[in-house]
Amino acid sequence: MISEKMMQLGKKRSVIREIFEYSKKRKAEIGAENVFDFSIGNPSVAAPETVKNVMIDLLANTDPVALHGYTSAQGDAGVRAAIAKDIAEEFDVTVDPNLIYMTCGAAASLTVSLHAICLPGDEVIALAPFFPEYRVFVEKAGASLRVVPTLDGSFQMDFDAIAAAINEKTKAIIINSPNNPTGVIFPEADIAKLGELLRAKEAELGTEIYLITDEPYRKLVYGGLHVAYVPKHYARTLVCYSYSKALSLPGERIGYILVSPDMPAAGDVYAAICGAGRALGFVCAPSLLQYTVAKCLRDTADVSVYAANRALLCDSLRKMGYQVTEPDGAFYLFVKAAEADAYAFCDRAKQFELLLVPSDDFGCPGYVRIAYCVETETIRRALPAFEKLMETYR
Repeated sequence: MISEKMMQLGKKRSVIREIFEYSKKRKAEIGAENVFDFSIGNPSVAAPETVKNVMIDLLANTDPVALHGYTSAQGDAGVRAAIAKDIAEEFDVTVDPNLIYMTCGAAASLTVSLHAICLPGDEVIALAPFFPEYRVFVEKAGASLRVVPTLDGSFQMDFDAIAAAINEKTKAIIINSPNNPTGVIFPEADIAKLGELLRAKEAELGTEIYLITDEPYRKLVYGGLHVAYVPKHYARTLVCYSYSKALSLPGERIGYILVSPDMPAAGDVYAAICGAGRALGFVCAPSLLQYTVAKCLRDTADVSVYAANRALLCDSLRKMGYQVTEPDGAFYLFVKAAEADAYAFCDRAKQFELLLVPSDDFGCPGYVRIAYCVETETIRRALPAFEKLMETYR
């Protein structure tokens, strides 16, 4: 006998991955230039030149045994110290490098964090729309996902709905700002208000509620907008960070978990993080990538390319009659489908080789996600297809 649940997860990929694989098949059949793939958040902008230069320097001038050997299970001490110093300087906070755990990207950070804090029967709140894999990560940790909608249209936090959802079983709430799939940024005042709400609920219920902030897009923002540093506003915070998007390194899988030093029993929580990493086999994140990111902490891929793509796509789709939520960050556009069934809308889009992601698995039916982290020319060539798609509904 094998695990039926794991077998089903293996047989049925996420909707994003299903469309991504379909894209590869169609490109092989009719040519990549004829397929407009907006399915997956795979950065089209090259990593900063410093990343390449640092890697070359490390490979050329570092003892290969040391460079490619094991680090400590929780990550190299020097790397963690560099990250802690950078965060402390950027946000004017105190950060303990001994409360940082290096991971294989944000997926590992989330999985390890959830396994560290969750017990059977616990609930974890996700604000819809949310990254679909949250459900998989939460359920694998033995908890259940409780979906709470955001405010209609703005996709900002609905505090009445959050308050109503919190109960004795609530172990954590996951937030994601800038958000995937909407690109919405939660204002700092709302993060502070969320912290107040969680403290009040902890006191009311006599429980511990963790705030998990999923931050792969923290540095991808437009117009000089500010992304709040969540631990400033709530002590029981776990930061799950990834360099995949900011440094355009999605295939390299490198990130970290940060336990707020202000968290009650922070050392014990960190020990649970280390234990969960050990039990899951997420120890010693790739050493070359650890040493690389430690020297590129203030670098970011060229966000201006995404800004140009955002402007072109938003302006063009609005003129065609699409209902668009303009993103503040990340590189996703959340668009109202032209019919109630987003899956049917996406199937119709395939007639024009437009590959869009239906929003149902994001917990918010009736929309599609467009990942505009593609070459600008791809968007220009896709615009007639978007027009033809809309015409079929007129």
